[in-house]
This record gives sequence, structure tokens and C-alpha cells, in this order.
Amino acid sequence: MADGVALGIIPARGGSKTVPRKNLKLLGGKPLIAWSIEAARAARELDRCIVSTDDEEIAAVAREHGAEVPFLRPPEYARDDTPDLPVFQHALGWLAEHQRYRPAMVVHLRPTLPFREPRQIDEVIRAMRETGADCVKSVYLEEHHPHKMWRMRDGRLGPYEDTPLWRAVGADCPRQIREPAWWSAGLVDAIRRQVIERGSTVGTVVVPYVVDPEPCVDLDTEHDFVIAEVVLGLLRRTEEGAGRT
Repeated sequence: MADGVALGIIPARGGSKTVPRKNLKLLGGKPLIAWSIEAARAARELDRCIVSTDDEEIAAVAREHGAEVPFLRPPEYARDDTPDLPVFQHALGWLAEHQRYRPAMVVHLRPTLPFREPRQIDEVIRAMRETGADCVKSVYLEEHHPHKMWRMRDGRLGPYEDTPLWRAVGADCPRQIREPAWWSAGLVDAIRRQVIERGSTVGTVVVPYVVDPEPCVDLDTEHDFVIAEVVLGLLRRTEEGAGRT
């Protein structure tokens, strides 16, 4: 495969517990997984995108919305506690064995974050190509700082991060002198194939892609879906307003 080839992977297992059949639950009138598929198909820098699922119904819905589902993920890679790494390794191994397809990078498109824009996918891919990083990770500035968090042991509290700054000024440290903390947004992440093959989803050199926190609604509960419908309404009103100017 040519240098820079970007493979999008949308991992969507069928066994969601908190919200049953979550990836098929309707948001804005269409299945949740359709939002990620549509963004991937509209991205210009993404060479290919597949859905990795263990579920026949999810596979069928994904194909209806234009996604490629070249295999069904084995059950051992679709448990509640399955991390991202074996899912990516399985997909890359299957594609290499059955199609001789070896992309330069994997672009992780989580279906539970539906409000990504195609341009964000493109910008992350371009950042990977231009920087040569092991990983480009979407992040946003986190207001809930680790410096103000506590650890509980044996019924007693202590600092979550016992740093020289905490020992000097305590938990009520002014924001202006704290080092900024960045939250992993999960909106669009890219990882070099060789990094995944070596057993990591980040590698050593990780470059930030800074995003707005507002659309980063990660849908894990029924309440999250209620919030997402509100966010969707706000996004649509913003787009309509921009179209009238």
C-alpha cells in the first residue's frame, strides 16, 4: 500500500448493556451508526472505511447506509471489556490476509460520538501525514483539573496527584498557575499501522488535534441520547442561521 493510505474503522459491537442495541438506536431520525458512516463517506482524505461488528443486524444497517462490512468480528473481540487494540489488530490482520490490504494508518471513528465533521477527519489525516507522528489524538481543554481531584483509601482522602504544586498550595490552586489538562475527546483519532502491530494505540509521538468540547457528546446512557438530541437541535439551528447570512 502507498504511504499515507488511511483506513477508517467504525467499531460497533452488538452487546451494549447500558443502552441495548445502542448503535442502532435512532438519533435525529436515523440509526446512531449512520452518523459516523455519513461523515466517513464525506471525508476526502479517507481512502476506505469499514465497520467492524459482531452483529448481523448492525452489519446490514451499516451496509444500507453505504458502509463496507467485509467480515463479522469474532465474539472474543466483542466482549464488554474488549479494548480497542485487539479490534484494530483483528481488522488489519483480516484485511492483510484476505485482501492483501495494508494501510498506513487507522482512523478511529467511534459510533458513540456522532457529531464529527468530515473536515475534522480530513484534518487529522493530514496531520498524520505532515507530522509523521505515531498518533494524532483529538483533545479539548478540561475544566475539571486533576489537581482538584481526590483519591480515597481506607476511608480517607488524599490528593489524586501528589505534586510539588499541590504540597505547596493545596487543592484550591488558582487556575492561572495550573498546567492545563487536556481530555481525550475520542472524536477522531489516527494511529499508524506499525504502532498497532507493535501492540499500542498511541505509540510514542502523539500530536494533539484540538476540538470544541460542545459537540463531543459520547453516548453511553439514555440520558446521553436526550442531551444529544438537544445538541443536534442547536447544531441545526446554527447551520440554518449561517445559511441565511
